[in-house]
Amino acid sequence: MATATQSKTSPNNSTIADRARNAASGAQARVSSATSATVDAARDHPYAAAGIVAGAIAAVGGAAYAATRLGSTPEPTKRKTKH
Repeated sequence: MATATQSKTSPNNSTIADRARNAASGAQARVSSATSATVDAARDHPYAAAGIVAGAIAAVGGAAYAATRLGSTPEPTKRKTKH
């Protein structure tokens, strides 16, 4: 029976920590590659990149404005009724 001080190993004798390091290294490489591709695309198409940024800013601004207005509903006005 394994105790808490013994390390858990997978069938290929690598520890969980080693597998996590390998996964993190692979993820870092993929993020770096995606970042480079994004920067290159922005350099190749600066107007499109500016348009995308402007759209994202407008979306975030609109969401922020809507969030501030969400809790402040105007009180209902009394309607004049004909008797």
